[in-house]
Order: sequence, then C-alpha cells, then structure tokens
Amino acid sequence: MKIETISFKDGDSVASWGDLCDAFVAGHEAPKASIGDTFLYRGDDTLLNRSAMIDGLGVAVKAATVFPGNTVQGKPMINGVVNLFSDKDGALEALLDFHLVTKWKTAGDSLLAAKLLARPDSRKILIIGAGTVGRNLRNAYGSLFPDAEFFVWNRSAARADAFAAEFPDTQAVTDLECAVKLADIVTSATMSTDPFIKGEWFQPGQHIDLIGAYRPDMRETDDVALQRSRIFVDSRGTTLEHIGELKIPLKEGVIAPADICADYYDVAEGTFARQSDQEITLFKNGGGAHLDLMTSRYILNAWKNRG
Repeated sequence: MKIETISFKDGDSVASWGDLCDAFVAGHEAPKASIGDTFLYRGDDTLLNRSAMIDGLGVAVKAATVFPGNTVQGKPMINGVVNLFSDKDGALEALLDFHLVTKWKTAGDSLLAAKLLARPDSRKILIIGAGTVGRNLRNAYGSLFPDAEFFVWNRSAARADAFAAEFPDTQAVTDLECAVKLADIVTSATMSTDPFIKGEWFQPGQHIDLIGAYRPDMRETDDVALQRSRIFVDSRGTTLEHIGELKIPLKEGVIAPADICADYYDVAEGTFARQSDQEITLFKNGGGAHLDLMTSRYILNAWKNRG
C-alpha cells in the first residue's frame, strides 16, 4: 500500500468547510470512538500523543512536540504529524501535516455547531482573538454566512486592526461588551484562564461558540453565561471532566450534567438543535482526537479523489 504524505499546502487545496461538516456528521453515525491521550515532559518541553479508533474510519495518532525555547531561535514552537492507519488491516495509510489537521478540525468543529444551532439569518459575527485560529474561523464562518458582517476584538488593538485588514467586510472593535451585545454569533478563541465574556451581555437568539479553553484551569465565560444558555458540546467524554469551561462550574454546582443538552452523537436524534429564535445557544468546542481522525480521513479521501 502506498503511504500518502500530505503537506499543509496540498491538503488545504482539496478541503472544503461544507464537505468537512458532512464528514463530521457521518463520522458520528459510526460507533462511538475509543480515545486516549499521552503526555511526556522534559522540563518545559512536551510530547503530546492524541489517539482515536473508530470502526469504519480506522486509527489516528496525532503526535506533537511543544518546545517553547524554539521561539528565541526563530524556529516553530510546535511540530507534529498525524499518522492515519487503515481500518481493515492497521497498515499506515498516510502522514498528514499536524497544522493542516488542526486547522480544519478546530474551525470545522465550531462551524458544524453553528450550522446546527445558530439562526440561519445571522448577519453580525464577532470573532474574539486575532490569532491563527481566529483567521481560520473567519474563513470557515465566511463560507457558511457569506453575507455576514464580521467584527474582531483582541486585547491588543493593533493585532485586531491587522486582522481586519486581511479580510473584506471585517472591522476591528475595541468595546467588547458593545460588540457582544450587537452580534448574532460570538466565537472566541483566546488563551484566557479567567472568564472575561459576561453572560449579562448576551442577547436573545445569539449563538456563542467557545474554543479557547482547553485545560482544566481555563475559562472564557462566566457562570451567568452558562446559566442563561442552552449548552452543547462536541463530545461529553472529552469536555465535561477535562476542560475548565465546564469542569469548574460542574464541580461547584453552578450547572449540572443534565444541563448539557446534546453532543454530536445526538445529531441523528435531532436533539442537537435550536428550539426557538429567542433562546441563547452555547457550544463548547473540545476538539477531541476522534475529530482529528474524522478530519484526517476526510482530507485523505479528498486528496485521493482530487481532479
């Protein structure tokens, strides 16, 4: 069997946001994934392995090294690869660029939630965070809401201005409270450990998309935000006990497990859905390894079927 090696440029050229969302839906109709994470440490350096196995899709091992000291040498801090193995015999099928899979998995995860939960007539979208993920979100959301007006807020106003200059119909803003109140969709991708998005700012009919928090000590929204919203996650198994956005308020009794309305394994049943134009929906993007597997399989298939 030929082992495909797919670079960021090659994979990026064949993927589309709409097709990836369809692949996520199909992937969650398969048996539930088995997932395992491994971390190894040496001082400030980290090796991270995220693994998933799904009947019908195969096995993926996403390996990344995080060497913070590289930045002072002008080298990338994060390097990695996704190993994709055959579902039939376990043979290695493809090596995919780590950043390629992460880009499409992370933004695609949030995009599917917006497709299912946000009002179709949403026209004002606020992106919080002017980094790489924010730029990927601008492209992803722009594909689903081509007529939308976009706003970007960042703690550094200069970075927000630079972000806005890269895209049409995109404006930098400095008043976060005002921007949240005016938005139909709020999508946040920051490294915050303390809640800074206030639930008291939320308006009826909004969709809130939270990406940034990925550790047990990280949160982007406060307790009021969760209490005012109907809460959805991509996977209960990779968010509730692992990410501070939900783990902390669950532990403190602010919300209960029953307050999590659905995850992507409930899409087929129709429960991962908005119930009215007035309710506030809130989605926590946890980005588990099973989504890396679904993304990698989708990109490999798209690469093989390219014109």
